[in-house]
Amino acid sequence: MLKNLAAKAIVPVGLTVTGFVIVCSILLYSYVKQDLVADSIQREVLLGDIIVKATRFSMLTDQRESLRQTINDIGEQKGVEHVRIFNKKGVIMFSSNDEEVNQLVDMSAPGCIECHSGPVTAVHLGPMDQARNFVNAQGEPVLAITTPIYNEPNCSNGGCHFHAPDEKILGTLDIGMSQAPLLKSLATLRVRLVIFCLMVLVLTVGGVIALLQRNVLLPVRQLVYFADQVSRGNLEINEPEGTEELVSLAGNFKRLARRNLEADDSLRDLQDKLDTLTRQIREREIGHKSGN
Repeated sequence: MLKNLAAKAIVPVGLTVTGFVIVCSILLYSYVKQDLVADSIQREVLLGDIIVKATRFSMLTDQRESLRQTINDIGEQKGVEHVRIFNKKGVIMFSSNDEEVNQLVDMSAPGCIECHSGPVTAVHLGPMDQARNFVNAQGEPVLAITTPIYNEPNCSNGGCHFHAPDEKILGTLDIGMSQAPLLKSLATLRVRLVIFCLMVLVLTVGGVIALLQRNVLLPVRQLVYFADQVSRGNLEINEPEGTEELVSLAGNFKRLARRNLEADDSLRDLQDKLDTLTRQIREREIGHKSGN
């Protein structure tokens, strides 16, 4: 299949460049995807902390209606799938979905099992451990974050309601954001990477082909033509231009052909002399026989 020099030079280079670009693009996409997901989690963790601090006063003063309205307003924002606050027993106290209020949260569900998997409930989790991915009833991918609501001195000393000072966590805020914008960004990134790969392949392979054509393939074809002419006895042809190696090879081939030609001429001269000498000897032998 790969019988000529052009195919043997271009095809492996094209395949190597293609494989290299594809591997690098896949690695780049995976790294960018990890960074985008990590940034989304960090932003959602920050949003959860902001909500906890924004509702802190309503919790301290036991303004349940104000807290409920705040949760509803946040839940109506674009991209927010759900917002809920449940107490340490797992009972949902406030939610953007009124049907969830007073329901018990499944402690073995993702987002809860991370803290309740051991004999002692975990108090602190990293941002990546607080995150969970799932698909809601509408088939939309959701990224959710659970933010613990810690007990503070103002909580245990409050006059409206009382929490023991040794209680470290009073409840948990659970907020879920739609991943549709993130998935759309990743889809756009994939398309752009594909276009980038095609551009790199066309430019790289085209450049390599042009360089090989100019610096290798064309001089080699000229060398082949030169060798063919010299082998036919045309020693007046000029050596092809190109790299020093090709010029030197053409010169050596020409000198070798000239030496061979000179050797052939010497052999023909010797053969002629030998034929002449043989003929003279025969003539002498015939004359000698005739004289006798």
